[in-house]
Amino acid sequence: MIYFVPTPIGNRQDMTLRAIEVLKEVDIITCEDTRHSRPLLEHYGVSKPVIALHDHNEAKKVPELIERVKNGSQIAVITDAGMPAVSDPGYRLLRSCIENEIEYTVLPGPSAVLTALVGSGFPVHAFYYGGFLSVKKGKRGKALFKAAQSEDTSIFFESPHRILSTLEILSTEYPDQPVCVARELTKKFETYHRGTAKEMFEHFSVHKAKGEIVFLIAPADFGSLHS
Repeated sequence: MIYFVPTPIGNRQDMTLRAIEVLKEVDIITCEDTRHSRPLLEHYGVSKPVIALHDHNEAKKVPELIERVKNGSQIAVITDAGMPAVSDPGYRLLRSCIENEIEYTVLPGPSAVLTALVGSGFPVHAFYYGGFLSVKKGKRGKALFKAAQSEDTSIFFESPHRILSTLEILSTEYPDQPVCVARELTKKFETYHRGTAKEMFEHFSVHKAKGEIVFLIAPADFGSLHS
């Protein structure tokens, strides 16, 4: 059995009881960065062998992990934060489980996507998650403009070093587009900055963005519905 186990996106207390129990019972834990995960595991009294599984070695490690499970090992997969495989390592391993008919389960738990969606105050009945926005301005602009025309709330991960550029791109074409910059979710300095693309560009031009960011764009008709 392979367990895909979500971990807190900020606040350590967000670990579920089931997640802690699974981590204590498995034989091996794979994690994105052993230096990041060890303090969390130690905090919950988990002492198990830890193997690094990240974007640079996942393709190579997957066959080895599948073989270990076939030989009777129980494995838990965690990442630095949130749900494994969602903009994080784990997808290749899960696909390999299906192809090799290996039993697996995905535990529910912390999700920056859903936390930001609900906290933004934007419509939640339907939404689009686009992962990390491209570092290339052209591709980023296309994704942003498409989101501004969408009937659903759009959600992206963005770097604090690029959020000002992202807001500038959007504000040039859609200055009145309602957006939300959700920062440091579940942490001490959690904040939701809401306003038009132009207002948020002006705000972050003066106040430098810090921490982990989820960027949300409201549906195209959101302004008319709430005017």
